[in-house]
Amino acid sequence: MGRKWNNIKEKKASKDANTSRIYAKFGVEIYVAAKKGEPDPESNRALKVVLERAKTYNVPKAIIDRALDKAKGSADEVYEELRYEGFGPNGAMVIVDALTNNVNRTAPAVRSAFNKNGGNMGVSGSVAYMFDATAVIGVAGKTVDEVIELLLEADVDAKDFIEEEDTVLVYAEPDQFHAVQEAFRQAGITEFTVAELTMLAQNDIALPQDAQAQFEKLIDALEDLEDVQQVYHNVELE
Repeated sequence: MGRKWNNIKEKKASKDANTSRIYAKFGVEIYVAAKKGEPDPESNRALKVVLERAKTYNVPKAIIDRALDKAKGSADEVYEELRYEGFGPNGAMVIVDALTNNVNRTAPAVRSAFNKNGGNMGVSGSVAYMFDATAVIGVAGKTVDEVIELLLEADVDAKDFIEEEDTVLVYAEPDQFHAVQEAFRQAGITEFTVAELTMLAQNDIALPQDAQAQFEKLIDALEDLEDVQQVYHNVELE
């Protein structure tokens, strides 16, 4: 579990265009989550997770409020949650999660991104079995030992702890996402560098330099698609 979360976030938000793209995707995700239940994060756990993620990406309050207001209003756009699985160069494994109001647009776009960048689509289940749904919470200014002690005192279970630069990453089961955060909040920690519900590969692989360059183009092409919310993979990117 050595995925470099902060590096990934910095790469995604390194350009103004990418920042705008990320904000737009969060707008859709917040709207969909709010429509699943009450548009109140205290009574809607799915919405609360999305808002916590948005906070770590510095999504402006205006965008969040606009999405929530839309969900509270008469808007009734129907989005489907879709998952695509596929392979990149050298057998790299990729999962693509999408939210779309037009399936006929999304599937061909995802397939095209794979085909044009050295990959190919797989059937459902061809890749996902090699990944585990995982909650990842990151906090700054603490050591691994301090974080472990803090969670033990709160009687919260975690699977692993990784120190990355000035951040300690806590890996836990998805149903422990809020429990881990609440344990930190009780200790006075209210800011998180990472707050993700993700799919982590059971085994990461390294690619030769030429294959890695092609793989990065594939990931960029998938993430640039309007309907794609998340892309997970099993490649160690430098």
